[in-house]
Amino acid sequence: MDLGTCVLLGLEAAFALRLLWRSRLLESKTALWLSVALTAGAFLLRAYCLPYETLDYKDFLKQWVAFYRENLGFKSLSYPLGNYNIPYLYFLAFFSYLPINDLYLIKLLSIFFDVVLAFASMKLLSLCGKGKGMQLACFFTVLFLPTVVLNSSLWGQCDSIYVAFALLGLWLGLTDRPILSVLCFTLSFGFKLQAVFLMPIMAVLWFRGNYKLWHFALFPVFYVLLVLPAVLLGKPFMDTITLYASQTGSIGSGLNYNSPSVYAFFWRSPETQEAANLGIVAAFTYMTALLLFCFFRRKRLNERAVLAAALLFAVGIPFFLPHMHERYFFAADILSVVLGSACILCIPAAALTQFASLLGYYAYLNMRYLLYVDHGARALIVVMVLAFIQLLYETADHGISENLSNSKKQP
Repeated sequence: MDLGTCVLLGLEAAFALRLLWRSRLLESKTALWLSVALTAGAFLLRAYCLPYETLDYKDFLKQWVAFYRENLGFKSLSYPLGNYNIPYLYFLAFFSYLPINDLYLIKLLSIFFDVVLAFASMKLLSLCGKGKGMQLACFFTVLFLPTVVLNSSLWGQCDSIYVAFALLGLWLGLTDRPILSVLCFTLSFGFKLQAVFLMPIMAVLWFRGNYKLWHFALFPVFYVLLVLPAVLLGKPFMDTITLYASQTGSIGSGLNYNSPSVYAFFWRSPETQEAANLGIVAAFTYMTALLLFCFFRRKRLNERAVLAAALLFAVGIPFFLPHMHERYFFAADILSVVLGSACILCIPAAALTQFASLLGYYAYLNMRYLLYVDHGARALIVVMVLAFIQLLYETADHGISENLSNSKKQP
């Protein structure tokens, strides 16, 4: 690595410690030095992974940055390039101006959001009444989580970005900052389509009274503002609005791509459109049933119940959908850690979700299976059962938290 990369990595480590300090979690010497040591370990691990190049980088990201470098950077945002949305392309265009290796810059961006992701997870856990020790444990568990390390610093993917914004949106919503919450969910969606797996939780926040109906109207406004710079640089406005619709053709026709989804049970079956349509209907039915359950128990939705519902969305929707890839359970990886930190019953859910996701990661990164991903699909079924049991418990009479006694009027 060059000096610039080392400096940026060090600044990100300092940023992680700064967030912990501002959250008043480093007031004791033990917590301070332990956090310094763990942060150093987390970033040394990432530094070790930085030089690794995957096929995704060689075939796509590297070519895209080179295109911007050869075509005047931001001015070339008007050209159709790749299948990422505009906000991520802003960063790739910016990287084309810098003398640092673009491989490192791409990974450093995602590593920065690893820190934001750990922070958002920690803040969500704090709403469940957990003390400073558990919050620190949650922060560093997320920072060291295998799929988080592999996704950002080895693979160079950007899943930490959209999930970090989604979890920040959930935390801000639960703490009655709805405008900022909607902004974060918009940013999450702006970076990646897979944000839709978590976005139904916005309706749950409305059920609880954290949102007013008019707050949802802010979503398209924020989205237009997000893509406006590219439009001003010459990109057709309709192209920015319909980009995700055009992406569906690039997902692939296979029912499963190393994903622990329901289609992992039928990997020998022929790939048919009928099977894909059935999965789409199943995912929509599942989401609707869960939303109805939350609506009818809206007066009993405490923070743990909302986390359980969020995990059920993050696991169940991609579980039933066709064409899923191995990384599409990334939000579930993180939420299972937060819920497991808050509820003893769901501790196994965190381990099982990691197991399921890592089977797919192993298959892609090594081009062979350790175990077939149907084992991961079975694990995720157990995760959904555990999360639903927790949701049932939290929305029973004895699960009503004290903070709901003064809750807002429900819609």
